[in-house]
Amino acid sequence: MSSLAGISEELAEIDGQISDIFRALSNGFQKLEKIKDTSRQSRQLEELTGKMRECKRLIKEFDREVKDLEIRNDPETNKMLNEKKQSMVKELNSYVALKKQYATNLENKRIDLFDAPAEDVGEENVLLASSMTNQQLIDNGNRMMDETDQVIERSKKVVHDTINVGTETAAALKSQTEQMSRIVNELDSIHFSIKKASQLVKEIGRQVATDRCIMALLFILVMGVIAVIIVKLVNPNNKDIRDVPGLAPPALTRKLLWHPN
Repeated sequence: MSSLAGISEELAEIDGQISDIFRALSNGFQKLEKIKDTSRQSRQLEELTGKMRECKRLIKEFDREVKDLEIRNDPETNKMLNEKKQSMVKELNSYVALKKQYATNLENKRIDLFDAPAEDVGEENVLLASSMTNQQLIDNGNRMMDETDQVIERSKKVVHDTINVGTETAAALKSQTEQMSRIVNELDSIHFSIKKASQLVKEIGRQVATDRCIMALLFILVMGVIAVIIVKLVNPNNKDIRDVPGLAPPALTRKLLWHPN
């Protein structure tokens, strides 16, 4: 971080924030391994996901700042900064993969397996095969097959509806995720633009202050020259004041001598 501070204070600040998030992610996943309750695991995983999202935003901001400084930096410095960015991305991807693994395990724990309900058959509805004729057996078999076909059709319809709902939900989630990603990217760009505009305003302010100092010095200089000119015109015999270059001394008044006839 000290080497980055010599290049750019903003880069050093972003690098420090990313390092803090990486430490928090490491501690968070270690804590997640010790949590047994699925609801607490889910909340902890959501918190870690938020930190990873913030880390991704900071890495994008770090990359934009590096690109802005490419012209001023030498090739070795640019290479070092790009390697630093790649290292950040690699470490973040490792936490993303770990998050996916925990999310999959958590989802598997929530799957409930339902056994098919046993059919309660009352003794009054049971017909003993020995007391049934062949035609009754055939009719009863056909009726049971018809009922089974109806159950299968209803089950197929439920499965088909479930698949359609799942597909629509997945498409809606994908669209919302893409929209949120675009919004986050736009907010990052706006934040970066505001920061650059603030820096530009500061530079303009410093330039205006410098121009005002120069104008003040010029004004003082001009007023001094005018004062010297005025004093020289009023008292031309004053030898303590040098003649102003380009300004001729005032003409001496001639006295007319009258000679008596």
